[in-house]
Amino acid sequence: MTRAKPEDDEYWNSSKFKAFTFDDEDDEFSQLKESKRAVNSILVDEDEDEDDVERVSWSGEPVGSISWSVKETASSIRSGSEQSFPKIDTTPSLSKQGSGYSLSSLFKGNLHDLSPEETVRRMQKGRPFSLEKFRSLQDKLLLLDEAVAVYDGNVITAVSQILFRELMARDVALRHYVHYLKEMGEQKLLLMHYKEHLNIKDEGRRRDFLKSCLSLPFSQDDATHVQDHYTLLERQIIIEASDKKADAEIFKKFPRKASILNMPIITTLYYSCFYHYGESEGTFSSPSNIRKTFRISEKQYILTALGARAKLKSWFDVDSLFNTKNWLGYTKKKSPIGFHRVVDILHKNSAPVQVLQEYVNLIDDPDLKLSGALKYKCHDVVINTYRDLKDRQQLIVYREKLERDSPEYRKIQELLNNVQIRWKN
Repeated sequence: MTRAKPEDDEYWNSSKFKAFTFDDEDDEFSQLKESKRAVNSILVDEDEDEDDVERVSWSGEPVGSISWSVKETASSIRSGSEQSFPKIDTTPSLSKQGSGYSLSSLFKGNLHDLSPEETVRRMQKGRPFSLEKFRSLQDKLLLLDEAVAVYDGNVITAVSQILFRELMARDVALRHYVHYLKEMGEQKLLLMHYKEHLNIKDEGRRRDFLKSCLSLPFSQDDATHVQDHYTLLERQIIIEASDKKADAEIFKKFPRKASILNMPIITTLYYSCFYHYGESEGTFSSPSNIRKTFRISEKQYILTALGARAKLKSWFDVDSLFNTKNWLGYTKKKSPIGFHRVVDILHKNSAPVQVLQEYVNLIDDPDLKLSGALKYKCHDVVINTYRDLKDRQQLIVYREKLERDSPEYRKIQELLNNVQIRWKN
């Protein structure tokens, strides 16, 4: 079977894989909290903060859930919908002139820039409207969705009749549409068959069932998902069998609470980063092997590995995630995620102030750096920032929050007494 090879972020962040992805920016960080239940079901975690942000994310559906695929298919063909609408009068509420419009007559005028919402409102009121803008299947479905959203049966009927009337006048388009419905119907049947794996409790039989699905004529995206599901479960069975009898120190110190079987891919990666970090890529349980096999992006990998290694207080491993060497051999820290987020995760895992301070200093944005330093009491960063800003008054205010004769208090005092600094206030 030929695999699709889309770009990592686009692939894993598509609607099909929302069940086990990190989203970008704000959603990404807030959704990290959602995986707490899954990770806690495997690892021993006591007195955890409900807002732990280092957790990996997925929507709560088990691996292999095809809800994304069913929703995707439903949104594409809008057939088999289970929504119930009030009974409607099929007599069009549009004016007689309007109800008799064809697409060609509607294409006249300057009405083609209207949104689906405004178009439907005009149809409801019997005012002139145009369907010229709605050319692609997606655009037509947006218009139909809007008609459905206002619960106006007459508008729904009118939109459907107009679109179908034009389709009937175009033999090639009609044949294509009939073929499309036929093809999509087959895909829905395939998906229903695939969903039977949820009823199989034995993991070996479930794996064998998924293997039998690999030869079915799924669409390319769905075939890739089924292949990934089969590969993941096969991998989990191997890891589970090995770890159940493992006597490594980490399993004694952090006993597993549950099985890794049927967990989402990112949760599996977290488990691997927690229990199998440092293993060679040749082993099925190694993080690098899992990352490569399932095409996990750098950002997702860093977030997941950071959460796992910080949980274990392995600050050396945390550093290794961000250390890079330039062509001259110098080491510097780089991150595909903001260092302010790294700091938040480290703080949640009770990182020492020296570790926090190092990463707070790496925050590019001056305001974020200062707010992070204040929030996590990184005194040296705060003092140095106010010094660089030549802000004498803020230094005085901050000094009063510190214990007298503490190193930080004395440092501020020395700065205030330094006549060579040209203060702004």
